[in-house]
Amino acid sequence: MAERSSFIVVANRLPVDADIGPDGERQWRPSPGGLVTALHPVLAEQRGTWIGWAGGDGDAPEPFELEGIKLHPVPLSAEELERYYEGQSNATIWPLYHDAVETPVYRRRWREAYRVVNERFARAAADVAAEGATVWVQDYQLQLVPAMLRDLRPDLRIGFFLHIPFPPIELFMQMPFRSEILRGLLGADLVGFQQRLAAQNFVRLARHLLGLRYEGQSIQVDGRRVKAGAFPISIDTAGMEKLAADPAVQARAKQIRAELGDPKTIILGVDRLDYTKGIELRLKAFRELLSDGKLTVPDAVMVQVATPSRERVEHYQQLRVRVEREVGRINGEFGRVGTPAVHYLHQSYSRSELAAMYVAADIMMVTPLRDGMNLVAKEYVATRGDRGGALVLSEFAGAATELRQSFLCNPHDPEGVKEALLRALASSDAELRRRMRVMQRHLRTHDVAEWARTFLYELGAPV
Repeated sequence: MAERSSFIVVANRLPVDADIGPDGERQWRPSPGGLVTALHPVLAEQRGTWIGWAGGDGDAPEPFELEGIKLHPVPLSAEELERYYEGQSNATIWPLYHDAVETPVYRRRWREAYRVVNERFARAAADVAAEGATVWVQDYQLQLVPAMLRDLRPDLRIGFFLHIPFPPIELFMQMPFRSEILRGLLGADLVGFQQRLAAQNFVRLARHLLGLRYEGQSIQVDGRRVKAGAFPISIDTAGMEKLAADPAVQARAKQIRAELGDPKTIILGVDRLDYTKGIELRLKAFRELLSDGKLTVPDAVMVQVATPSRERVEHYQQLRVRVEREVGRINGEFGRVGTPAVHYLHQSYSRSELAAMYVAADIMMVTPLRDGMNLVAKEYVATRGDRGGALVLSEFAGAATELRQSFLCNPHDPEGVKEALLRALASSDAELRRRMRVMQRHLRTHDVAEWARTFLYELGAPV
């Protein structure tokens, strides 16, 4: 029997990556991420456990400890990765919750795999939780876990946080096992969302689909009270500011500008290659501004980082073809020898290299069609110091409700995107610095640690 913990995080992935040494021995290293940054102090202080998949298929490694956190791996087979993760999680739930930007795919065998895997995670949490422990379940891959865990361990205090959007009733009702998903979430004591509207959608859905009574943001379920609320996630603001001020990052930022030919304006996009991120529409807006003569090469260049994502899922394969075709078209029409209009980078970068790109960029374009939050927008603001810079931000990113001094746009409207970009370009340095200062003050008081504290306080967790 594993040592029991009073605080447990349950997430699809463990916050570690494996390195295989020359002798074939596996070494673990922490993977960067805002969630582990926020929860590490709580986990370390409480001798807490993080339950998740360690990567790979087949048998899971034995539980181990890294940097003061107990890690409890859960196994996934190759078939489960295909059906639970790539299928139900990312080809059904992900597109449906993102306003069906791409058509969701519904398969019965995927739903069954999702049930089986969620039950495995729930049983793992039940096994390691001490009496009366707090369990915080994370995100859309594990929406059945709260109810399953409550059946196994009614003594536990259970929280759930959804990192992506939650859809309106009309969209959610398309889900073939909609009642089971909703009942799964209602197993929690507190269900957290990025936005207030998402919490309202959830409460109304409980009434509409299950006939449950609610008052304000509280739902009556089986003699219990389930609270719903908005808890916008954030970043490690101080850590990002410190990284951006590092002399090595500052030097690298200057080098990046030089490598790009010291243009007057660098426009940057940093996204996972995902159809929700609006990369194609952003490129189209840039192309039209070049075509209209309102931007010219080499005075303005765009750098688009498109981090590889879910490359075995067909929607993502098709998106990559479309994005790369558009990049080729722009560079064919407007590039010069040695000076492309768009520098397209389909690869992953370290945190310090991304920070250098943020420092180098004059304008950051974050234009998702739908996004729960979008932390890249917050990272850019945090790295800017007193240098100004402009954030062009989609109204449909959760970050838009907080970063009101950005240049907001409707990413579905190319004219609106172009107009926001031109307003950013036309603004004075003093105006851009003023906007940045306001957003930076907000991020310093609303960082990722504050997000975790607020959620756990509302859950009533003794941590």
